[in-house]
Amino acid sequence: MNFNQEDLSKSKKPLYIIVYDKLYKLIMEGTFPPDSKLPTEPELAKMLGVSRMTLRQALALLQDDGLVKNVHGKGNFITKFHKNRHTAGLEKVGNPLYKCHSETIDEVELNFRIDLVSDYAEEVLKKKMAAVVAFERWYKSGNNVVAYALTMMAVETVTELNLELQNDKQLLDMLEEKVYELANSSTIEIKRSVAVNKTLQKYQLFKGEECDLILESVYISDQYPIVYNKYYIPKEFSQIRINAAK
Repeated sequence: MNFNQEDLSKSKKPLYIIVYDKLYKLIMEGTFPPDSKLPTEPELAKMLGVSRMTLRQALALLQDDGLVKNVHGKGNFITKFHKNRHTAGLEKVGNPLYKCHSETIDEVELNFRIDLVSDYAEEVLKKKMAAVVAFERWYKSGNNVVAYALTMMAVETVTELNLELQNDKQLLDMLEEKVYELANSSTIEIKRSVAVNKTLQKYQLFKGEECDLILESVYISDQYPIVYNKYYIPKEFSQIRINAAK
């Protein structure tokens, strides 16, 4: 995989862009398949005939593209994401966690509590209510918690949907899938969060605190959202995509 140095000297592209192009091609051709680990940075830099600084610039671009992820203490890995580049993104109504997370979710743990109504709850749910039900979901991959969601729902909506709060299977089915089947629209806002681990009691999100935060209001009618969701995805697993078309 060494570059022809004569060709490099003739190229007008910055060297790190040439390295990026080369690695991109190797990834898309399957030389480095999804889920595989790249050689160490010293090994890869030697194979490509470039400095580690140049290599790191190229890897940073591939990480921005969602093709490579760096796992602290373990190295650089090819993601699964590039195999699904043409699937629906956030432009379609549906659970955004599964569209934007690079890991396979093996288990979802659910908890709920009933809270007094706050100004914030009335603002995001856009209605008066007797109480608000807060659902917490921890998404697990292997032995690690890799995402977290907080869902707010008016207690009256629980009755309208015939939900049993002690039936975890029914609740998860509604929150994960059926609410999106019932919905006719949703609105999404994307932010960066650095404080989620400070607010969680049961688990810490895997590998650090910085997350992409997806704020989502899901509507069945135009009057008020049926649920308000806050999805926290650690940045090393976040693959946010919107497919735009005229």
